[in-house]
Amino acid sequence: MLLAGLLLSQQAAAENAPAPNGDYAYFGFEPDIVTNYIRKGPSLGYIRLTAEIMVAGNKNLELVEHHAPLLRAALVEIFGSQPEDKIKSLAGREEIRRQCLTTINELLQQETGQPLAADILFTKYLYH
Repeated sequence: MLLAGLLLSQQAAAENAPAPNGDYAYFGFEPDIVTNYIRKGPSLGYIRLTAEIMVAGNKNLELVEHHAPLLRAALVEIFGSQPEDKIKSLAGREEIRRQCLTTINELLQQETGQPLAADILFTKYLYH
Protein backbone atom coordinates (compact mmCIF):
# COMPACT_ATOMS: atom_id res chain seq x y z
CA MET A 1 0.00 0.00 0.00
CA LEU A 2 2.79 2.39 0.92
CA LEU A 3 4.65 1.46 -2.26
CA ALA A 4 1.59 2.24 -4.42
CA GLY A 5 1.20 5.65 -2.76
CA LEU A 6 4.87 6.39 -3.26
CA LEU A 7 4.71 5.44 -6.94
CA LEU A 8 1.62 7.60 -7.51
CA SER A 9 3.22 10.63 -5.86
CA GLN A 10 6.38 10.16 -7.95
CA GLN A 11 4.29 9.91 -11.11
CA ALA A 12 2.40 13.11 -10.25
CA ALA A 13 5.66 14.92 -9.52
CA ALA A 14 7.15 13.70 -12.80
CA GLU A 15 4.13 14.99 -14.76
CA ASN A 16 4.55 18.49 -13.33
CA ALA A 17 8.35 18.64 -13.39
CA PRO A 18 10.15 20.72 -16.02
CA ALA A 19 10.73 18.84 -19.24
CA PRO A 20 14.34 17.64 -19.27
CA ASN A 21 14.35 16.98 -23.01
CA GLY A 22 13.02 20.38 -24.02
CA ASP A 23 9.40 19.24 -24.45
CA TYR A 24 7.91 22.72 -24.18
CA ALA A 25 4.56 24.05 -25.27
CA TYR A 26 3.43 27.64 -25.79
CA PHE A 27 0.23 29.32 -24.66
CA GLY A 28 -0.73 32.39 -26.66
CA PHE A 29 -3.25 34.95 -25.47
CA GLU A 30 -6.09 35.44 -27.96
CA PRO A 31 -6.97 38.14 -28.85
CA ASP A 32 -3.87 40.33 -28.58
CA ILE A 33 -3.41 42.30 -25.37
CA VAL A 34 -4.28 45.97 -25.90
CA THR A 35 -4.07 48.60 -23.17
CA ASN A 36 -3.12 52.21 -22.47
CA TYR A 37 0.15 53.27 -20.89
CA ILE A 38 1.35 56.47 -19.22
CA ARG A 39 2.48 58.95 -21.86
CA LYS A 40 4.06 62.38 -21.59
CA GLY A 41 1.56 65.10 -22.32
CA PRO A 42 -2.23 65.18 -22.23
CA SER A 43 -2.94 62.04 -24.28
CA LEU A 44 -2.61 58.37 -23.40
CA GLY A 45 -0.48 55.99 -25.39
CA TYR A 46 -1.58 52.49 -26.26
CA ILE A 47 0.24 49.24 -26.71
CA ARG A 48 -0.78 46.10 -28.54
CA LEU A 49 1.18 42.93 -27.99
CA THR A 50 1.04 39.22 -28.56
CA ALA A 51 2.43 37.27 -25.62
CA GLU A 52 3.35 33.58 -25.57
CA ILE A 53 3.98 31.74 -22.30
CA MET A 54 6.44 28.85 -22.56
CA VAL A 55 5.56 25.90 -20.30
CA ALA A 56 6.97 22.41 -19.85
CA GLY A 57 4.55 19.77 -21.13
CA ASN A 58 0.89 19.60 -22.12
CA LYS A 59 -0.43 19.11 -18.57
CA ASN A 60 1.08 22.43 -17.53
CA LEU A 61 -0.24 24.04 -20.71
CA GLU A 62 -3.77 23.05 -19.67
CA LEU A 63 -3.25 24.63 -16.24
CA VAL A 64 -1.96 27.87 -17.75
CA GLU A 65 -4.88 27.94 -20.19
CA HIS A 66 -7.31 27.47 -17.29
CA HIS A 67 -5.86 30.52 -15.51
CA ALA A 68 -5.52 32.67 -18.66
CA PRO A 69 -8.05 35.35 -17.60
CA LEU A 70 -6.12 36.00 -14.38
CA LEU A 71 -2.80 36.11 -16.23
CA ARG A 72 -4.18 38.43 -18.93
CA ALA A 73 -5.49 40.84 -16.30
CA ALA A 74 -2.06 40.89 -14.64
CA LEU A 75 -0.33 41.69 -17.95
CA VAL A 76 -2.80 44.50 -18.69
CA GLU A 77 -2.15 45.94 -15.23
CA ILE A 78 1.63 45.74 -15.65
CA PHE A 79 1.65 47.42 -19.06
CA GLY A 80 -0.91 50.02 -18.00
CA SER A 81 1.33 51.24 -15.20
CA GLN A 82 4.49 51.66 -17.31
CA PRO A 83 5.87 55.04 -18.39
CA GLU A 84 6.38 55.82 -22.06
CA ASP A 85 10.19 55.67 -21.84
CA LYS A 86 10.11 52.12 -20.53
CA ILE A 87 7.56 50.94 -23.12
CA LYS A 88 9.60 52.34 -26.01
CA SER A 89 13.13 51.30 -25.01
CA LEU A 90 14.66 47.86 -25.56
CA ALA A 91 16.05 47.76 -22.01
CA GLY A 92 12.66 48.81 -20.64
CA ARG A 93 10.90 46.17 -22.71
CA GLU A 94 13.20 43.48 -21.30
CA GLU A 95 12.60 44.74 -17.76
CA ILE A 96 8.84 44.59 -18.36
CA ARG A 97 9.17 41.07 -19.80
CA ARG A 98 11.00 39.89 -16.67
CA GLN A 99 8.38 41.57 -14.47
CA CYS A 100 5.61 39.82 -16.43
CA LEU A 101 7.32 36.43 -16.05
CA THR A 102 7.80 36.94 -12.30
CA THR A 103 4.19 38.04 -11.81
CA ILE A 104 2.82 35.16 -13.89
CA ASN A 105 4.82 32.64 -11.88
CA GLU A 106 3.74 34.22 -8.58
CA LEU A 107 0.08 33.96 -9.63
CA LEU A 108 0.50 30.40 -10.88
CA GLN A 109 2.26 29.49 -7.62
CA GLN A 110 -0.75 30.82 -5.68
CA GLU A 111 -3.28 29.05 -7.90
CA THR A 112 -1.57 25.74 -8.70
CA GLY A 113 1.18 25.41 -6.11
CA GLN A 114 4.00 25.69 -8.63
CA PRO A 115 5.53 28.26 -11.00
CA LEU A 116 4.70 26.81 -14.42
CA ALA A 117 6.04 29.45 -16.82
CA ALA A 118 9.56 28.82 -18.11
CA ASP A 119 9.57 32.05 -20.12
CA ILE A 120 7.35 34.64 -21.78
CA LEU A 121 7.89 35.92 -25.30
CA PHE A 122 6.47 39.05 -26.91
CA THR A 123 5.99 38.08 -30.55
CA LYS A 124 4.24 41.32 -31.53
CA TYR A 125 4.95 44.61 -29.77
CA LEU A 126 3.34 47.74 -31.21
CA TYR A 127 2.94 51.06 -29.43
CA HIS A 128 1.72 54.55 -30.24
